[in-house]
Amino acid sequence: MKFIMKFIKKDDIINVVLIILGSFLGCISVNMFLTHAHLLSGGVTGIALIIQYLFKIQAGYVVLILNIPLFILSIIKLNKRFTIYSLIGMLTFSIGLILTQPISNILHINDNLLYCIYGGVLNGIGFGIVFSYHGSTGGLDIIAMLIRKKHSNFDIGKISFYINLIIVSISAFIFGIPNALYTLIAMYLTSAVLDKVVQGLYKSKSVIIITDKERDVTKHILEDLNRGVTMLYGEGAYTEKQKKILFCIIPLSQLPELKKIVTSCDKKAFISISDASEIMGKGFKRAI
Repeated sequence: MKFIMKFIKKDDIINVVLIILGSFLGCISVNMFLTHAHLLSGGVTGIALIIQYLFKIQAGYVVLILNIPLFILSIIKLNKRFTIYSLIGMLTFSIGLILTQPISNILHINDNLLYCIYGGVLNGIGFGIVFSYHGSTGGLDIIAMLIRKKHSNFDIGKISFYINLIIVSISAFIFGIPNALYTLIAMYLTSAVLDKVVQGLYKSKSVIIITDKERDVTKHILEDLNRGVTMLYGEGAYTEKQKKILFCIIPLSQLPELKKIVTSCDKKAFISISDASEIMGKGFKRAI
């Protein structure tokens, strides 16, 4: 425990706080929405919910037990930061499922579609936050990392798809086809919202600027925005003049200020702006 606390203090404590928050949101989505309508989540949580529905064993305990061997392998084989962050996420999620179990009786809505929509969306938000800050809640994420380390070209998506397909099939067999279809909707919404959250938290823009005032523009970007700029060398096809082209990547929040800088330096400047994804490095998302 002393080693873990030392490690956490050394790194950004905000990551841990947000992993805990995201995991707790996942607990609320499961207990307040999904379990009330006997719907399932994906992966290990889905398996745990099936056991809970059939044998009345709380899903939190099942998630914890199923993850123990996976985390033993993770400690031996995987990145220590990922393992510790995921352990925090998994423990928060497991304990949270147990502690928030009473809220499953708060809502009484005679509409399973609403349960699956709100459950799926809140699940996606919670796990999106967890993944954005280098964590996970164990289960399939640990399996995926272990397989990818040994077989870098292995299609992890197929494993996840087949496991979730089995879960949905079991749901159809035990709880009926309508529940299975609602579960599919919830899983899709979780996946879609998760992607949006992960992309949105690190939304960046790739900007190309062609201007005769490249030195002035560069100076302001470096000093006012504290962002790096790369100078590329090009040539106008029509004029055959040599040009210095500025290239930079900035967070979406700084885009208006960048436009203001460029237009104030050179009203005739050409600006091309496009979406950028998976940006890593100084000033952006850190690789785990």
